[in-house]
Amino acid sequence: MKPLLKLFAIACTLSFAAIAQTTTPPATQAPQFSTILYGAAYYNEYNPYERLDKDVALMQQAGITVVRMGESTWSLWEPEDGHFEYAWMNRVVDAMSKAGIKVIMGTPTYSIPTWLYHEHPEILARPLGGGETFYGMRQNMDIDSPVYRYYAQRLIRNMVEHYRNNPTVIGWQIDNETHSYDASNNDVFTGFVNHLKRKFGTTDALNKAWGLNYWGEDVDGWENMPTRDSTISTGYKLEWARWQQMRVTNFLAWQAALVREYRRPDQFVMQDFAGAMHTDVNEFEIAKYLDVSGTNPYHGTQDHMDGAAQALVGDYIRSLRHQNYLVTETNAQTIGWDSGFQYPPYDGQIRLDVYTHISSGANMVEYWHWSSIPSGQEVYWKGVLGHDFEPNRVYKEVSRTAHELQKVGPELVNMKISNQVAILYSIDSWNGLNAMPFAHQPPVAWHSDIATADYVGLVRQFHRVLYNANVGCDFVFPEDTDLSRYKVLIVPALYVADDALLQKISDYIKQGGHVIMTFKSGFTNENNAVRWVRAPGPLREAAGFSYQEFSNLESPLALKGDPFHAGDDNKVMYWAEFLMTEHAKTLATYDHPFYGQWPAITQNQYGSGTLTYEGTFLSNALQKAVVLDVLKQAGLTGPAQQLPASVREKDGLNPSGKKIHYFLNYSGTSQTFTYAYGGGADLLTGRSVSSSDQIAVNPWDLVIIEER
Repeated sequence: MKPLLKLFAIACTLSFAAIAQTTTPPATQAPQFSTILYGAAYYNEYNPYERLDKDVALMQQAGITVVRMGESTWSLWEPEDGHFEYAWMNRVVDAMSKAGIKVIMGTPTYSIPTWLYHEHPEILARPLGGGETFYGMRQNMDIDSPVYRYYAQRLIRNMVEHYRNNPTVIGWQIDNETHSYDASNNDVFTGFVNHLKRKFGTTDALNKAWGLNYWGEDVDGWENMPTRDSTISTGYKLEWARWQQMRVTNFLAWQAALVREYRRPDQFVMQDFAGAMHTDVNEFEIAKYLDVSGTNPYHGTQDHMDGAAQALVGDYIRSLRHQNYLVTETNAQTIGWDSGFQYPPYDGQIRLDVYTHISSGANMVEYWHWSSIPSGQEVYWKGVLGHDFEPNRVYKEVSRTAHELQKVGPELVNMKISNQVAILYSIDSWNGLNAMPFAHQPPVAWHSDIATADYVGLVRQFHRVLYNANVGCDFVFPEDTDLSRYKVLIVPALYVADDALLQKISDYIKQGGHVIMTFKSGFTNENNAVRWVRAPGPLREAAGFSYQEFSNLESPLALKGDPFHAGDDNKVMYWAEFLMTEHAKTLATYDHPFYGQWPAITQNQYGSGTLTYEGTFLSNALQKAVVLDVLKQAGLTGPAQQLPASVREKDGLNPSGKKIHYFLNYSGTSQTFTYAYGGGADLLTGRSVSSSDQIAVNPWDLVIIEER
């Protein structure tokens, strides 16, 4: 009888999951905090000896206000099938409560216990190609599996019910850094075919959209649909990537609905995205099911810490719903899955990093994690405390920052940021270009400022140019309906786009917007099929040119006459479109006997706005010059562009409606500049500041000025 009841429960779970996939996102309420939350992930269960009271005392002494717990140890919550244990966590929550430290509890669904694997090895994710599956690594399951969902929902329901009425638990993190895990199990493929049926209706429509008569691969019935394993269809590859995104969205929407069913109404629901921008995760869609978005933005340290990586992630996550966000993990000491990447932060960088996140709109900053782990894969991903569990240099800096936030946090929390420049991010274009790359080159270190020859390399290059120029930036998405709030829109390689999106961009330009767009834009339609009209297709009128040919560039080329005064960096690379101007103005041409007959960069006046088009991949210096020229045309340059090279400015409105100006010095030397805004006070020192005063910022330090 028990196995039959379990099968019935699994069927009900699958039905609930199907409902979640088609449910309209719920009305959510972003949590409003009275101050900045500051803390760390805490895993008492990882400690080699009993030290809960000592840890809590050190946290309280340091000024820690929040911890995240519980998301990594399903095996302790449910040590055997159907047997739940809470005593081990209750004592930790009680200790935090007595110390006045709030708790965000995580659902531990990203790392399945051995008993579950042993009972149901079929829930492990099948890789493309059908390779073997193994237990031992986290995030190795098929999140669509009804068996997995059954056990996950039972655990979530029990956990949330247990802590529903505990005032110390203020929110729930659903899962952890969720991805699709590249699963291609039978249930995943069956779900994909059902998705195709809903989208295309008939296999004839599918064949036409994907051009499957190529090599005679027409599908003559849904039952004959081939798997994704070795397809050569670009349409198939793109739709499969979309399906993986939909799977992640569905899974997290399902978890969010479960938590909402049992939580206390004031407990928020969030997810900790793994940084930002992934080919199998649509954060924009997922955010619709959350009360607040979280993120884990790791970054370079020592001489590689310039705040750019944190700002990129912060700007992206804030833009998902134009609201403040939470940093659920970031560097404490060193990071890495081995000891080959151990670069502890310089003095001051821990504190500067916290304000870096807050200046982008973070309402919470947490470290991963409180104390370093003595064994396992992440031994060298160190916490606030080292392996000796004693206060150290980092603990001292964390304590200084925490006590500082107790004073200034209420003036910095819930900061409103209003920008006039946005980058259009297209996950479809990233996946489309992954299927058909425009260049091949070795990868570079993740903390490098080298622009890689791919879609995300262009996105990062543009963001870094804006960041270094102290120009605030949002991200917008193809689904966004209102672009008019921005004066400048940057469109990197919009390779995959339907006609409606291209028309929306054209209308934005015609109505007075300024667009910077790169090569490869408008090339394929929404099915990743090359348009059968002259490029750039529907953008032709707004762009003022057309082209029929393009070429890879075997080596970098210079622009004739160095028109943007880039000096040694007057270089373009990787790709060149042979643009034929119709009514666009040529801004630069190639310095080459063959390529020199075509423009490299053009600008077209269209209606009340302009479209600046880059038919090639620009060096960082050239990109900076082009962007700054367009910003000047849009009236968006000013004193922020006159700051020292290592000083970044971030601006916003605080809860009192007063303007806040952050000036962050990412260098080991003092920097001085002229303050150009209204009079006020430095929140960190209390010193009065007037317009035109000289402001000095110490190494790896900052000044926060609140205008009167």
